[in-house]
Amino acid sequence: MAAVSEYEREQEVLRRLESSARVTVADLVAAFDVSAVTIRKDLDLLERRGLLRRVRGGAVRADSSDEGAFALRIRHSRREKLAIARAAADLVDDGDVIALDSSTTCYYLATQLTGRQNLVVVTNGLRTAMLLQEQSSATVVLPGGVIRRASSSLVGQIGDVLQGRGTIRKGFFGLRGLSVEHGMLELSEDEASAKRSIARVCRHRYGVFDSTKVDRFGLYPFVGPGDVTALFTDDGVAPETVRTWRELGVDVHVVTAGEEE
Repeated sequence: MAAVSEYEREQEVLRRLESSARVTVADLVAAFDVSAVTIRKDLDLLERRGLLRRVRGGAVRADSSDEGAFALRIRHSRREKLAIARAAADLVDDGDVIALDSSTTCYYLATQLTGRQNLVVVTNGLRTAMLLQEQSSATVVLPGGVIRRASSSLVGQIGDVLQGRGTIRKGFFGLRGLSVEHGMLELSEDEASAKRSIARVCRHRYGVFDSTKVDRFGLYPFVGPGDVTALFTDDGVAPETVRTWRELGVDVHVVTAGEEE
């Protein structure tokens, strides 16, 4: 491999972890033609950012019991998330007031909305806010809270900021798990609290998620099943899941992932 920058080395390390779950210092030294000291420094920096876990002789993926760092999650099911984002974007018109949470699917949705005019976007996602600020004319509203580095989000009790300021027409939410009994679920109480606060002031609430999230474990509900307007997911979802939610009166949009761009 030709000489690469620190950023390129980090991206390659993350790519290798995605495919093999473990990397070794020796292999990375050979791949990048740099010293073991440099590789250990790279791995230490990535560990501090929550992107991997150091072990003797190398590193492994970060603990999957958490939602995982944004930089890792955005790589997961990329084609599916982008297809979901394109479908959900059809709901957004020029001049809309919408909410996007801090999920990676909503980040992809934001990439599809950069050409909309006169949007007002309320978001607790730092990456989404930066994307819209840099690439669109949207008015971006950050409701405040505490920064959660792993998810690049603002979390906690943010309801007071939004209450009494009017209604958000459409809210889009990623999720950790989906339950017919409890609705949309998160694993972190802080994340759920922030999403609950945003959802409470939305007229319509849309779930946007890849099919691997169905039936995954989640502790904290933030949108109950009776408050879900529609769901957007990919064609990996089980037909019985689609049927059950439609029987509850919830529209379910199933998309097919396209080719990588």
